Amino acid sequence: MSSLSSGSSGSTSGSTTTSALDAYGWDADWADAFASYAERGLVPGRVLRVDRGRCDLVTPEGVVHADTEYVVPRDPMKVICTGDWAAVDPAGADPRYVQAYLPRRTAFVRSTSSKRSEGQILAANVDHAIIAVSLAAELDLGRIERFLALAWESGAQPLVVLTKADLVPDPVGLSYLVSDVETTAPGVQVLPVSALDGDGTEVLRAVVADGTSVLLGQSGAGKSTLANALMGAEVMDVQAVRDMDGKGRHTTTTRNLFALPGGGVLIDTPGLRGVGLYDAEAGVGQVFAEISELAEDCRFLDCAHTVEPGCAVLAALEDGSLHQRRLDSYRKLLRENERLAARTDARLRADIRKVWKQRGAEGRAAVEAKRGGLR
Repeated sequence: MSSLSSGSSGSTSGSTTTSALDAYGWDADWADAFASYAERGLVPGRVLRVDRGRCDLVTPEGVVHADTEYVVPRDPMKVICTGDWAAVDPAGADPRYVQAYLPRRTAFVRSTSSKRSEGQILAANVDHAIIAVSLAAELDLGRIERFLALAWESGAQPLVVLTKADLVPDPVGLSYLVSDVETTAPGVQVLPVSALDGDGTEVLRAVVADGTSVLLGQSGAGKSTLANALMGAEVMDVQAVRDMDGKGRHTTTTRNLFALPGGGVLIDTPGLRGVGLYDAEAGVGQVFAEISELAEDCRFLDCAHTVEPGCAVLAALEDGSLHQRRLDSYRKLLRENERLAARTDARLRADIRKVWKQRGAEGRAAVEAKRGGLR
């Protein structure tokens, strides 16, 4: 096993690092967090992939295989995940185990398809969430908003990449598509990219060169092609996409972490059919920042933006400065997030039922008042 040596910033008490891990994001703060494990003779490593209770990690001695038996908690949010920094048994241990993982800085989480309100961690310690959207199919703005809500909630900075831009040869048409997504993603960079002819890839390389990035999107969105372009090599298999709907089969079946040749780290993920929200209220508010800003001017602090007098959101809807689709999407995501939270909180369930009954009564009263005025 290679011995641990001080990083470029010099030796610090309780903070050791190795040049072998620098390319994977190791820094002085991770070294400090690992200090107590180093005293036990354990080895630091970053998880490259996880598969059926075993994982591959990059360590000072290179890539090693280890068992995750000691870190299999009942809480699915605490399982080992691609991107985690872990404490591993030293060389010579047989079998070799991951003993623990370091506290995560960020985590990209979605809800599972089960009815138990469980979260599934897709990637850990991520700085940039790259949402790949294919221009080979019609834009689904609602799905983009859903990805963005999870990205903001994770603590990472989102970036929307419109892949296969070469399929839209008309510059004017492409600019309209970019504008539509920019309206959907306030505060987020939207970058059209063609991995085929290289357009936009240099800008993307500059973004991912700083920190860890995760590639997210549906099957057929071009994530694996994008990963190959950033790596400068065929590290991921690429499969054909159906012409009828722009969809493809799952090329990537596990989450894989790579060190990029130009700097930075990339995590590629399988295509996501379902993107359920998980405790993402703040993320939803960030995606719909204009609605949150309008709500500050509503007459009532608990305004539901349905029938209340003095509602700034409804006023914006009336004058056309807010689109109905955005408000509908905002309401839908908030309701979904509330339902998920209510599954595990009986008091919250009761509160939500009470609120919706009250809003229903107010809505019926408003309709009856309007009918009375017409008569």
